[in-house]
Amino acid sequence: MNSKNHNVDPAELAKFQDLASRWWDANSEFKPLHQINPLRLGWIAERVDLPASRVLDVGCGGGILAESMSQAGADVLGIDLAEAPLAVARLHAKESGATLEYREISAENCAIEMPGSFDCITCLEMLEHVPDPASTVAACASMVKPGGRVFFSTISRNPKSWLFAIAGAEYILRLLPRGTHDWNKFIKPSELGTACRQAGLRVDEIIGLTYNPLTKNYKLEQDVDVNYMIATTRIDPDSTSD
Repeated sequence: MNSKNHNVDPAELAKFQDLASRWWDANSEFKPLHQINPLRLGWIAERVDLPASRVLDVGCGGGILAESMSQAGADVLGIDLAEAPLAVARLHAKESGATLEYREISAENCAIEMPGSFDCITCLEMLEHVPDPASTVAACASMVKPGGRVFFSTISRNPKSWLFAIAGAEYILRLLPRGTHDWNKFIKPSELGTACRQAGLRVDEIIGLTYNPLTKNYKLEQDVDVNYMIATTRIDPDSTSD
């Protein structure tokens, strides 16, 4: 692909290319994504009228979130730079009857083509896999309409997140393949908040996503030390207040 932006780590893409065929296997390495998707979808749907929204899912992978938003009534475009997961996403959409579009394009290049085009943008479990998260945040901000919502999720960077997200999830509980995450690429909520504000996004809410290894259940709560989601709104530049 002829790209004007190279905010991509080939090693990160390779991880997901290799696992693509198992994306929709709820008992595979992607089991956590299947388990948390209802929580993520519900949280977003409470804040956005999905049936009335044009939605962009950035870093859509195999389409778990994108397809669920489409089935909830949204007009969805999913974008990613990993070809194999996109092929899986398209095939699954045909099998399930979901109506949505997928494209192999970066957020930055999509922003050049489609500024101010979406009512809602989701970028979940993706920022910790790119070299320049702030560039992705800025691209998302430029693609959402003034007053539109942008949702991000990622993992905080602190000793607890290393213990839970890497040592626990990848080595002890084996919820994820070893090497899925690089602790140094994790993003503190304060850092993500700064990137959002610099891009013209108002941070409205933050919520944590926790896992109980005894009950094997995920839930949303105020603990944002490990996995967390942020809801933002694009500030209208013509408005006198934000």
